Amino acid sequence: MEYRYIGSSGLRVTPICMGTMGFGTWSDKNESFRILDTAFDSGINFYDTAEVYPVPPTAELAG
Repeated sequence: MEYRYIGSSGLRVTPICMGTMGFGTWSDKNESFRILDTAFDSGINFYDTAEVYPVPPTAELAG
């Protein structure tokens, strides 16, 4: 997996972000965890869990 640094922060993230908007609406809890596990196992470490996303809160689901 390719990684990039965010400015001078020292944070190293993947250039692709895993969006979680559909978690809790288009995919149930089990499907959401399967998607997260696949992304994590692929090396993705950049997740979008904006507070405007559905209930249940995706940030809680994503950990």
